[in-house]
Amino acid sequence: MHCYDCQTTHHGPVPAVAVCRQCGAAVCADHARTAQETLHRAVGMGVSTLPKAARRITCTTCRTAETSR
Repeated sequence: MHCYDCQTTHHGPVPAVAVCRQCGAAVCADHARTAQETLHRAVGMGVSTLPKAARRITCTTCRTAETSR
């Protein structure tokens, strides 16, 4: 699988290392954006936020959209 962003900007085929969680596009290391995400679990009266954060990978387009105001 090749990076979608590299392929559409005529950089040629660059191997993908991840898939965007939002749109599903394949991304290379240069276009992958990594962030932490707090996980929540539905529980009765107890703690619903898990103690460790998970890794979340998105493409540059989705990351820009998520952080826009």
